[in-house]
Amino acid sequence: MSALICFPALFALAACGGETAEAPAEIAENSESAELPEIPVMGPERTILAFGDSLFAGYGLEPGQSYPAKLENALRRQGINAVMVNAGISGDTSSAGLERLEFTLDSQDTKPDLFILELGGNDLLRGISPEETRANFDAMLTELNSRDIPVLIMGMRAPPNYGPEYQAEFDAIYAEMAEKYDTAIIPFWLNDIYEDTNLFQRDRIHPTEEGIEALVASTLDEVAAAIPQEEDPQEEDAEAG
Repeated sequence: MSALICFPALFALAACGGETAEAPAEIAENSESAELPEIPVMGPERTILAFGDSLFAGYGLEPGQSYPAKLENALRRQGINAVMVNAGISGDTSSAGLERLEFTLDSQDTKPDLFILELGGNDLLRGISPEETRANFDAMLTELNSRDIPVLIMGMRAPPNYGPEYQAEFDAIYAEMAEKYDTAIIPFWLNDIYEDTNLFQRDRIHPTEEGIEALVASTLDEVAAAIPQEEDPQEEDAEAG
């Protein structure tokens, strides 16, 4: 069986994590970051809000092994004073994400320097139409744009057994939204691991710790590039003068 044919299995249980436990009532800063080793960093603190489903929540992994936690560590090793807020909830669809977006943003102590949007896999599972998924993304990005929060979209891809018409319509959502709102995008953020079953847990859906490390390595540069550069205080003073 080819990897692409197996790809639907990658999503087949993605919603199960959300069905076995209640979603948290509130989103707080990722406490995993407190357990990271001391790493020299430079510059002001850059807050990154990772907003997604079980792929961000760290389903089946130990604390500190989720993508946001390991991404924070990797960014800090690059000298970026990153602080991740893990707002991943297993089982979330784009509709569920839209419902909790404003609350999540309002609950932050400071406006995020970058918002990473990772949703859509559970929409496939539940048979949600691409039109509805697109509308939910549109509404989320409208809200983020109104708050002047930079966004990095983590693109997903429909498996071929959904049919070419559905596949083309679903896959186009991410690039269309990125173009419309002028956001950064990783077209298919699982691209470097999805063919390697050794990098997934037994459910063939959620990455192992090694799979997460591979994802961090393959996306690190793109995430770092999406973080807005800090304004130079001397340039600001010159402009003011």
